[in-house]
Amino acid sequence: MADFPATQRLADCHALLTGAGGGIGLAVTRAFLREGARCTAVDLPATPAPELQALVDQHPGRFQYLSGNVARSDDIARFVAGAQERLGPITTLFNNAAVFDLAPLLDSDEAMYQRLFDVNVKGMFFTMQAVLRRMVDGGVRGSIINLASQAGRRGEALVSHYCASKAAVISYTQSAALAMAPHGIRVNGIAPGVVDTPMWGQVDALFARHEHLQPGEKKIAVGKAVPLGRMGVPDDIAGAAVFLAGGESAYITAQTLNVDGGNVMN
Repeated sequence: MADFPATQRLADCHALLTGAGGGIGLAVTRAFLREGARCTAVDLPATPAPELQALVDQHPGRFQYLSGNVARSDDIARFVAGAQERLGPITTLFNNAAVFDLAPLLDSDEAMYQRLFDVNVKGMFFTMQAVLRRMVDGGVRGSIINLASQAGRRGEALVSHYCASKAAVISYTQSAALAMAPHGIRVNGIAPGVVDTPMWGQVDALFARHEHLQPGEKKIAVGKAVPLGRMGVPDDIAGAAVFLAGGESAYITAQTLNVDGGNVMN
């Protein structure tokens, strides 16, 4: 965790976080708890990973773990209801669950397409919709944070489905923000660049196979290509998420914030 002083700026917040078992999701969960939020973390396993179990032990009454698959509408309904039943109305959604894959365009099959869009687009949208319904019904002036990617800003030859799925996240963020503005609910996105998480082992291996690289070569290259000279780390994204969840961003909606070391300029 980056060594910044906690301000308790999220003390009145109940955040629901998907894909919270590691990487960016875990870093944001820790940052929200550190800022005083109540948190419901959601991930696929039936029982929490050790890092999440430690948070359950450290924050009794303020943190809970629920298993769920965002690609299943019945799971979404269950974990959204379970979050609210124990920790009160959801005021913030960190909509983070996602999967990654790549293949040459002519070899990319329907199964890959379906898997990526089921989680990254359908799961993102219907989780957002379920939380928004409860916010509107309860008069909650909340904040939705959808995790996009720099991949959603432009296509890549080997990564067509993933890029398209993250472009859809950016588009849905804009549409939802306009729909929810009359209710005082803000909807924004975060577009990370290359972030050093456990998933990068999988990503590096895929690029190595299709681009005929040595293991680790792609990871080194993309880090060097970042204007700030390094890959991001999950805590880099956590700071942006705390900002978008808190009152400092009260006049910001329909935006997707690039947190990428300067890779994308706008």
